[in-house]
Amino acid sequence: MFDEALIAAARTSKAWPFQEAMKLVKRYPNGRPDGQPVLFETGYGPSGLPHIGTFQEVLRTTLVRRAYQIVASTDGTPAPTRLVAFSDDMDGLRKVPDNVPNGEVLSANLGRPLSRIPDPFGTHESFAHHNNAMLRTFLDRFGFDYEFVSASDRYNSGAFDDALRGVLRHYQSIMDVMLPTLREERRRTYSPILPVSPTSGVVLQVPVEVLDAETGLVRFEDEGRMVEQSVLGGQAKLQWKVDWAMRWVALGVDYEMYGKDLTDSGTQSGKIAAVLGGRRPEGMIYELFLDENGEKISKSKGNGLTIEEWLTYGSEESLGFYLFREPKSAKSLHVGVIPRAVDEYWQFRAKIPEQPPQQQLGNPVWHLLRTNGEAGGGGDTLPVTYGLLLNLVGVLGAGATRDQVWSYLGNYIADPDPAQHPQLDLLVGAALAYNRDFVAPTLQRRAPDANEAEALAELDRQLAAASDTSAEGLQTMVYEIGKRPEYGFESLRDWFKALYETLLGSPQGPRMGSFIALYGIDSTRRLIAEALTASAGPDTTV
Repeated sequence: MFDEALIAAARTSKAWPFQEAMKLVKRYPNGRPDGQPVLFETGYGPSGLPHIGTFQEVLRTTLVRRAYQIVASTDGTPAPTRLVAFSDDMDGLRKVPDNVPNGEVLSANLGRPLSRIPDPFGTHESFAHHNNAMLRTFLDRFGFDYEFVSASDRYNSGAFDDALRGVLRHYQSIMDVMLPTLREERRRTYSPILPVSPTSGVVLQVPVEVLDAETGLVRFEDEGRMVEQSVLGGQAKLQWKVDWAMRWVALGVDYEMYGKDLTDSGTQSGKIAAVLGGRRPEGMIYELFLDENGEKISKSKGNGLTIEEWLTYGSEESLGFYLFREPKSAKSLHVGVIPRAVDEYWQFRAKIPEQPPQQQLGNPVWHLLRTNGEAGGGGDTLPVTYGLLLNLVGVLGAGATRDQVWSYLGNYIADPDPAQHPQLDLLVGAALAYNRDFVAPTLQRRAPDANEAEALAELDRQLAAASDTSAEGLQTMVYEIGKRPEYGFESLRDWFKALYETLLGSPQGPRMGSFIALYGIDSTRRLIAEALTASAGPDTTV
């Protein structure tokens, strides 16, 4: 149940899920005229396996769905909604993916609908059935609430037959929408209808003549001969933009978001939906992901980041947090963004209880905690940040173990038991993997300069007498040493940079007081001793 104050605040919130949801309130001020739940849709092409783009589209759509349930509530109960995950598995296979076994099975079936091609994995009745099962397993893994709908089931069962008749009735009007958008060569062969060859089973890209819209009868050329065949009952599918529009109208889709690369498709499909007597859904056009060099992510280039990679080096919650923010701005997607996303997620989570309602509604974590229809979790914190864990593991080296990390955590938390801190333990494993694969190979401690060595020696002297000092007290100690004029630091930033480079082997690092408390005073003094030894010797690195 939602209270009136929450509903009122949500309706004026600037958070993008609520702003998107208000589009639907304007579309249906009194709910859908037919009394049915508002329908949200996400689309999926099952020629490949689910990926991080699949996750982000379903997650973001779910965020809008949950927001709509609040802003459209009239009596405190969630406004009725549905979410359909639609698989375009009637598409013809255009090329053999690189990441599947038995590629020759697919090569022999190029052009045929994905749902009518043998499964190269040998586990399902078709290639599409295999990938659809992977999609459902993927979505179920993250607890999404959705209904799965397959294009092949709808076409084959006749559920789309009435919509196909509508396309045939308005054939020329649809051509009038599409032809001006095509090159001259494409215009000569374009047809909104793609019949399935009765001989080869291939989805044909050929001109089609409509003979009888009510029976679905069309004429087309197939392997040098003219064929008359109905398009109903799975004997044809529609071109992409026409198919998208037909689906919107046939299913009654009210909301669907899509990437910037589909902007033109969305425009043309909206026009075709109007021709078919329907209405383009509300939606948001989101920006695409970029790699660390600012280039568009491409599966063929392999310059992306898989969801498994994110979950190896971060957490599911941090991925959701990263995807929530600024969906209309291009986002870099590479392993380097993970640590900050993890720590910012927990920072925002901790803030929820102290925020007034309007600020809570703008807090990404407030939304993420409600994606599966539940709340709670606000105010939770981790005793150690992910960044601090990475610094600790970096000092321990590439061979560090989970047990070693937890033994050091005993310096910092009262009950260093992984079973009592499962979310922290997950991040310990992630930090070990991140350090092993990305940090350890790059770390190189340099020898301190003369003035830096003097400051380090003073820090060592003070640490020797600081056995019971808190992390804040240690931080103050480090600050005060860096401010002393005899050590010649132009700014505290130079002093901390020296600490990071000489003790941790990195140009950046944590709050040193927290690190010393976590790593331990004796262990930190050993690091200082190693740095001072390097300063006295001929080598410049340790």
